[in-house]
Amino acid sequence: MDARGPAADRLLPTAGLPALDVPPEQAARARELAARHGMLREHPVDLDDPVIARVERFAAERDRPAVTDAGRTLGYAGLAAEARRIAALLVGEGVEPGAVVGVGGGRSASVIAAFLATELVGALYVPADESWPAGRVRDVLARAGASVLVMAGAPGPALAAGAAEAGCRVVDAARADGLAPWTGAPRLDSLDQPRYVLFTSGSTGRPKGAVVEHRGMLNHLWAKIVDLGLTGGDVLAFTAPLGFDISIWQMLCPLLVGGRVDVVGDDVAHDPAAFARRCDANGTTVVELVPAMVGHLLDGLPPGALPRLRWMIATGEELPAELARRWLDAMPHARLLNAYGPTECSDDVTHHVVASGDLRLTRLPIGTPIVNACLYVLREEDDGTWSACDAGEPGELFVGGVAVGRGYLGDAERTRRAFYRDPFAASPTGRLYRTGDAVRLLPGRSLSAGVGPAGDRPVLQYLGRVDRQVKIAGVRMEPGEVEAVLRRHPGVRAAAVVVHEYPAR
Repeated sequence: MDARGPAADRLLPTAGLPALDVPPEQAARARELAARHGMLREHPVDLDDPVIARVERFAAERDRPAVTDAGRTLGYAGLAAEARRIAALLVGEGVEPGAVVGVGGGRSASVIAAFLATELVGALYVPADESWPAGRVRDVLARAGASVLVMAGAPGPALAAGAAEAGCRVVDAARADGLAPWTGAPRLDSLDQPRYVLFTSGSTGRPKGAVVEHRGMLNHLWAKIVDLGLTGGDVLAFTAPLGFDISIWQMLCPLLVGGRVDVVGDDVAHDPAAFARRCDANGTTVVELVPAMVGHLLDGLPPGALPRLRWMIATGEELPAELARRWLDAMPHARLLNAYGPTECSDDVTHHVVASGDLRLTRLPIGTPIVNACLYVLREEDDGTWSACDAGEPGELFVGGVAVGRGYLGDAERTRRAFYRDPFAASPTGRLYRTGDAVRLLPGRSLSAGVGPAGDRPVLQYLGRVDRQVKIAGVRMEPGEVEAVLRRHPGVRAAAVVVHEYPAR
């Protein structure tokens, strides 16, 4: 198999996935429980267009600012033109539809234009962040099978060295400035066309290349628009490193509604006062940070800062209840969204708007499904079969629906460990993803009303990783739950629980 050939040829077909051993009566029960508890959420969204098509329509209707970074502001017309020039550069470099194209550098308007260029030519985007060491760059580009690395910014020595070791030629995006824009229509042959590959951490030490389809990416972008009520008046802070899945929606989502992306460098993003000034100056309305950075921001936030902020989104790690309490007290005008999702499922698959009633819980809810996601809570029995869990019963979270990605690029073995043929519904992808996360459904009436898109319906609560679960005296226990209880004590900022096994005396 050619490591630099079309990505689709290096992905396990759905027919090659294993079957999840679910008895027929349990499959029917899982479907019934998911429907009853609101874990199946259908909502019509437009998955037909690439993002670049929306950008060009906004440019034709009424040009307006699309992206601002430290050096410039690009309108929709300027962004589209730059994307088409980079597309011409890629075609000139021999990039074919279905090939993987590396984009190297830091957050910038040029990176967004380069992503749109890969959409135009029908290629897959794989990022190579400027902060990565050469070894990481080499491993990602080689395993992705990228033959070209578009350098969107000053070429860093680690990026250049890693690309050279991977046999990947470096092409400066600035070379596109003198080219005539590529005039072809965006190459979108089908909604299941692979759109990007992101490399996540693996237990073996080697990252896994999770491939997301066009429809999964677009569905996630529209899910954010629907649940956050995004409009052309919104400004979203682009703060995520390129290697993280949240970077995809941060740099693209506002472009679907005529809003603006504000690219924030690390020097500003890591300085609470500077970040607040930047947000105030640019009219930022939506920010997404990992909980640790939310706490850091609150620690240094000047009084009266961020008056235009509408949403703070916490994702990437568990959101502590005490941190949520601090946010609700300090920023009552900006709603707090707890988001959860794996890279393998196009980023977030649940949203939960945190309310004061949630704070009495040991662990905050992660919420209800985003649009067109199907969630199932299952328990593995001693005989290896799977049973459906009702509200209050802990189990493992499985994801179905349009959000589920294609699997791991060039790695059929690891794909089979996490992806299954969907036994519950005839979903668009036909795939089911095993998250490895323990959850349980909380009855909606136990929480304050209006805490999420589903209102008073049950919500999911994250309990920890399944691989951390232990049995003590025959009783299943979650170390994460113990850690959560310890963190609620005012004298405890962080906690870690380790289980020791002592021989009988």
